[in-house]
Amino acid sequence: MPHIVLQLSGKKDADLMHKAVEVIQDLTAEILKKDRRIMATAVTFIDDDQWFIGGKPLSQSGGSAFHLDISITDETNTKSEKSRFARELYQAMASLRENLHEESYIHLIDARAAAYGYGGRTQEWRHQQAEI
Repeated sequence: MPHIVLQLSGKKDADLMHKAVEVIQDLTAEILKKDRRIMATAVTFIDDDQWFIGGKPLSQSGGSAFHLDISITDETNTKSEKSRFARELYQAMASLRENLHEESYIHLIDARAAAYGYGGRTQEWRHQQAEI
């Protein structure tokens, strides 16, 4: 865990993609204490004429943006850890993206352990097995 979905504005850029994934996985491991070996990350690029902020496409208003969804097991991170993660991740992305819009969203999804997992097993099942 976790499952990470990153959307980046602009044309496909392999260098940016690799740097962004590295930063996200580093901070996820460091701050949220998640195991890097089982992080799954999907990245998509969305053209500036298809990314709207305040009703205007980035192709008109300029700048860059991102949206990050990261699913984590509920009750495994504190509010403080999540707040720090959002703050440091935004700062890291701002160092990678020129003129990054503040309206770049980070969504930490607290998924119930019984409703979330990988490899055909829920996180609740893993938790129960670990206690045996």
